[in-house]
Amino acid sequence: MTTSTRGTAKVPAVLVLEDGRIFRGRAYGAVGETFGEAVFSTGMTGYQETLTDPSYHRQVVVMTAPHVGNTGVNDEDPESARIWVAGYVVRDPARVSSNWRARRSLDEELRAQGVVGIQGVDTRALTRHLRESGAMRVGIFSGTALPDEGTMLAEVRRQPEMTGADLSAEVATKEAYVVPAIGEKKFTVAAVDLGIKGMTPHRMAERGIEVHVLPATATAEDVFAVNPDGVFFSNGPGDPATADGPVAVMRAVLERKTPLFGICFGNQILGRALGFGTYKLKYGHRGINQPVQDRTTGKVEVTAHNHGFAVDAPLDKVSDTPYGRAEVSHVCLNDNVVEGLQLLDQPAFSVQYHPEAAAGPHDAAYLFDRFVSLMEAERA
Repeated sequence: MTTSTRGTAKVPAVLVLEDGRIFRGRAYGAVGETFGEAVFSTGMTGYQETLTDPSYHRQVVVMTAPHVGNTGVNDEDPESARIWVAGYVVRDPARVSSNWRARRSLDEELRAQGVVGIQGVDTRALTRHLRESGAMRVGIFSGTALPDEGTMLAEVRRQPEMTGADLSAEVATKEAYVVPAIGEKKFTVAAVDLGIKGMTPHRMAERGIEVHVLPATATAEDVFAVNPDGVFFSNGPGDPATADGPVAVMRAVLERKTPLFGICFGNQILGRALGFGTYKLKYGHRGINQPVQDRTTGKVEVTAHNHGFAVDAPLDKVSDTPYGRAEVSHVCLNDNVVEGLQLLDQPAFSVQYHPEAAAGPHDAAYLFDRFVSLMEAERA
């Protein structure tokens, strides 16, 4: 990525997809060029949490909501220490930020962090194209001296694809750290950081859990060195088919029958640990309005998603695995994609979405309570 942080409102910009489709607009954020996988998010709010979610590493996010940036940027809502999206695509950015917590505009924040974006794009047409053709490589180019279309397309096609990308270690913490329990400490959890969001250990801390956040490269010995009552595997970017290390750690946890909870990438890791395959979705699920059914209760939840891969597990039967019987616990009502797994013979479960609700609805907060219940039962 190459960038400039000068004023950008009238600077021309071009978005080029790997299939040759081109969209023209004006620069938004930093001026320069950037590359990634073009994906779309259906959330109408929560753009600050989206931008700072490490799961979006190497992705250019297209916002389907036409008006973005209304509430500016504050210092309380980031989910990590930086913006992780590779690029940002909006139709009509807010001219003025209007919120009592705002410290600066979204455009200013993007420029300060060197994030190249584009505005004035027909995001509805772009989203329809991605739905029909699938997520694909993309480049955003802006500045007064843009390359010709053939040069830009060739550069986009030289970029690596998301399939086969091993990215967790690039976004995860390099050193272990502890998030203390809020109030009385009840449990200790080892959380393997594959791209964890800040709100996730906070949700556990609210329930009296001391969370030891470990790097993506943590071994089983590192996990058990904290003497955990439970083990958590976080969300994160990349292709789960490359995550052999976390899969090996999860299998060690399953062998000990330690209570286990995984979300998003962690759900895919559990799928692989149980012997299921994973595959790339055509355009993925991204946004904070995805309907999921908890098949154990029949309840339908509105949930926050960001995933381009899914677990290939049977929806219509209980499966035998090396760690006992397993079944699909949650399913997406839009397309029947597997959204959760649970073991029936030991305390382990996972979901494909983001129950920490940052940003997003709070329908799935009960999953943290379910994790606590597993640890309470194991202790008893």
